[in-house]
Amino acid sequence: MLGLKSIKSKIVAFAIMATLIPSVGLGLLSFRQNEAQISDNVTLELRALTSYASREIELWIDKRVHEVYVTSSSSAVIDGLSAIYRPAPDASGRDPRALALYLRSVQEKLETILELTVVNAAGQVVASSMETTASVTLPQDWPQNSLTEGLVIEPAHWDKQYATATVSIAIPVLSYDNMLMGALVAVLDLRALQPELKSPTRSPPGEVLLLDPEGRILVSSQADAEKLKKLDASLLQSLLAQPGESAVFQGVTRPEVIGVADVSGELAITILAERDRQAVYGDWIDLRNMFLALVGALVLLMAAVAFQMGRSIVVPLKRLIRAADRIAGGDLDVRLSATRNDELGHLTQVFDQMADRLRRNHAEIMAVNEAMQQQNQVLATLSITDSLTGLYNRSKLDTILTDELARFKRTQRQFSLLMLDIDYFKTLNDSYGHITGDEILVAVARILLQSIRSIDYAARYGGDEFIIVLVETSAGLAFKTAERIRSQVENMRYSVNGSTINVTVSIGILQCRPDDMTPTSLLARADHALYEAKGAGRNRAHRAH
Repeated sequence: MLGLKSIKSKIVAFAIMATLIPSVGLGLLSFRQNEAQISDNVTLELRALTSYASREIELWIDKRVHEVYVTSSSSAVIDGLSAIYRPAPDASGRDPRALALYLRSVQEKLETILELTVVNAAGQVVASSMETTASVTLPQDWPQNSLTEGLVIEPAHWDKQYATATVSIAIPVLSYDNMLMGALVAVLDLRALQPELKSPTRSPPGEVLLLDPEGRILVSSQADAEKLKKLDASLLQSLLAQPGESAVFQGVTRPEVIGVADVSGELAITILAERDRQAVYGDWIDLRNMFLALVGALVLLMAAVAFQMGRSIVVPLKRLIRAADRIAGGDLDVRLSATRNDELGHLTQVFDQMADRLRRNHAEIMAVNEAMQQQNQVLATLSITDSLTGLYNRSKLDTILTDELARFKRTQRQFSLLMLDIDYFKTLNDSYGHITGDEILVAVARILLQSIRSIDYAARYGGDEFIIVLVETSAGLAFKTAERIRSQVENMRYSVNGSTINVTVSIGILQCRPDDMTPTSLLARADHALYEAKGAGRNRAHRAH
C-alpha cells in the first residue's frame, strides 16, 4: 500500500491509461486525411469550373466583338462618320439621324447589345441608339494595325441606367481609304452570360459568380442571385493572392462555402466558383461528430479517474507553487508543514529549510546592498564634479559640450559659452597662500552657481579658469549674464588677516556656430575671447566675433 502512495506509482498508473491516446490520435488522423482528400477533390473541381467559365466568357466576348466589328465596317457607319469630315447636304445617307436609326435597328436584332454609339476620333458622340450614352476612354493613338487589333474593352461594372451588369467595347471605324475616323462603342448586357457560365452536363458541380473589383456580384449562374450583393474586399484580395487555391469562407449566396477565385483575362473581372460546404462535407461531418462524441465520453471517463489520481499530487504541488510565488514576490515569511510521508513530504521539508536560509541571506544582502548604494552614489558624484568647488569637472564638461553640439546640429538651437578666470590669481596665491586662493575659488564658484539657470552648466576648467554653458542663449543674453557675474565678483570683498582682497574676473564670450565641430574648437575660440578681454585691461567681458 505504501508503494501506491509514491509519485512514481501514480505516474505509471496514469501512463497505462494514456495508451488510449494513440488509438484516438490514429482515428483523428484518418479523419483528417479523409478531409484533405475531399478538399483536394473539391479544389480540382472548382478549378475546372473556373476554367470552363473563363473559356465560355472568351468565346462569348469573341462573338460579340465579331458582331460589333461587322457593324463598324458597314457602309452606313462609315458614311455617317465621313459626313463629319466631308459634309454633303444633298446626300441623305450621311444624315446623323439616319445613322442613329441604323444603329437602333442593329441593336434590336442583337439581344446582347444594349447600346450602339458612334464617336469621332476625339471621342465625341456622333450618333447613338440611345439618348443617354455610355462613356468609353479611347486611346490617344490607335495602333497602326487598328483594323485587326484596335479593340478597347472597358471593365465590367453595374450600370445604373440599364439596371444590369454591362461591359463596353470600342472598335475603330476606318474610312474606305483606311483612315481612322472614330469608333463604334457597344454596351453589352452581361446577363446574356448567365446560361454560358455553367453547363448541366459538361461543367463540374458548383456555382459561378462574376465579381467586380470591389467584390459585388455582376452575374451569377444562379438565376435568383441577389444583384450587387458584395463579397468582403479583404476576403476577395486573399482569394486572388492565391489563384486556384480553395478557401472556406462566408459566401454571398450561402452561409459557408468552399471557393476558388481567378481573374478573367477578357473582362478583367473575378471569376468565383463555389460550393456549399455543408453539402460537400455532410456525411463526413456526421461520421466525425459521432466519433468525437465517443472520444468525448472516453475523455470524461479518463478525466474522472485522472482527477482522483492527480488530486493527491496536484494539491500539495499547488501549495508549493503558491509558496514559491510568494518568495519570488519578496515575501520570505513562508512556512509549510510536511504532513505526508512520501516524495512530496520530503520536498516540503527541503522547501522550508531553503526558505529559512533565504531569509537569513536576504537580511545580510540588504545590509550590504544599502552600503554599496551609498558608496556608488558618492562615487558617481565624485566622478563628474570638482572636489574643491563642487562644479562639474573637465571630463563632464567635455561630455556636456559634445551633447550640446549634437543638439545644435539637430535642432539649430544655439547656445553660448563663457570662459572666465580670476585676474592676477597667481599673485593672490603668492601673497596670501594657497588656502586663501582655494577659498577665493570656492567663493567665485558659488557666485557662478547663483547666476545661472537650472538648465545651464558651470564647470571648473582648470586652475582659476571656469566654463559656463548657457543653453538656448544668444551671445547678447550671454553678455548680460557675463556682466552680472563680473559685477558680483567685483563687489565681493574677502578679508584675510585684517586685509581686504579685491577680486575681479575676465570673461570671454562666444556663441556656437555651424563650423564648430568639436569641444576643442569651441574652447579655443573661448580662450581667444578671454585673451582679448585680458588684453583690453582685465575685469571685463569680451565677445568673440
